[in-house]
Amino acid sequence: MSSSLTRILGTAITASVLAATPLTMAYAQDNQDEARLRKIEAEIRALQRTVFPGGDSKYFEPEIRPGIQVNNTNAPSTTAVTDILVRLDAIEGQLQRLTAKAEENGNTIAYLQARVAALEPQPEPQPEPLPQPAELPAATTSAPARPAVQPASTPTPTSAAVSGPSAARLAAVQEITKPQTDDPGDDEYSYGFRLWNAGFYPEARQQLSLYLEQYSSHGMTSYGRNLLGRAYLDDGQPEEAARWFLRNYQTDKDGRRAGDSLLFLAEAMIAMKDTDRACIALAEFSETYPALAAGRLLDQYEASRQKVRCN
Repeated sequence: MSSSLTRILGTAITASVLAATPLTMAYAQDNQDEARLRKIEAEIRALQRTVFPGGDSKYFEPEIRPGIQVNNTNAPSTTAVTDILVRLDAIEGQLQRLTAKAEENGNTIAYLQARVAALEPQPEPQPEPLPQPAELPAATTSAPARPAVQPASTPTPTSAAVSGPSAARLAAVQEITKPQTDDPGDDEYSYGFRLWNAGFYPEARQQLSLYLEQYSSHGMTSYGRNLLGRAYLDDGQPEEAARWFLRNYQTDKDGRRAGDSLLFLAEAMIAMKDTDRACIALAEFSETYPALAAGRLLDQYEASRQKVRCN
């Protein structure tokens, strides 16, 4: 009888231990999940303080709110799973706000960097020295060779140049918008064209130089070099203009503005009172680009010919 009772008691104890084991394991697992969740919440709060300094109540809910009883014995009890789900929802909401704020800050910084880069002065690439008349494209002429053009003396900077552009000029330049298309190279050239067309020649030269430096193989480079020469010529600097016109013509004689540059080279020589070189450029233009001389550039060609007397 005692042995039977012993077996019965042993069986009951074993069943009790086995029944309690899942509860113990579940309790340990809950403790691990709770610790991991508290760690995530601490990291989220630290990240919030970095992105939103100052502890704005918009993003940090206070521990105790006015008018709210902390220990409400009548509040309905919640299970551990419900509490975890509520806290996970709160974490997801915080992450969404942080992500939106980070994207907004990134867009703002990118916009400010683009504006600063557009306003900062950029070094202009130096063209090759202007060659002797003998180095110009061959043309039928009996004009004697003349010495190379000496670089003009550097003018003394005026007080306006030292102090920089005025606030009114900066405001006027900022009103000229830069295109935003799927072709960034064309956007850079078009922005330079808009500056030149508005009469802001130094700013146009800076922008066009930046375009030629960053997009040297772009389809509008022939336009860019020609327009850079015009930005010098229209600003009363024919010698620098002549260098860019000659460079554009010699770089690619089949370029879309190579013929224009050769004709503008003649105009730059006329402005410098260098009749010999002007006549060489005009003769080469009529021989190399007869369609332009009789078509789109006819009026400009005839006007240039009337300014000089060539043999």
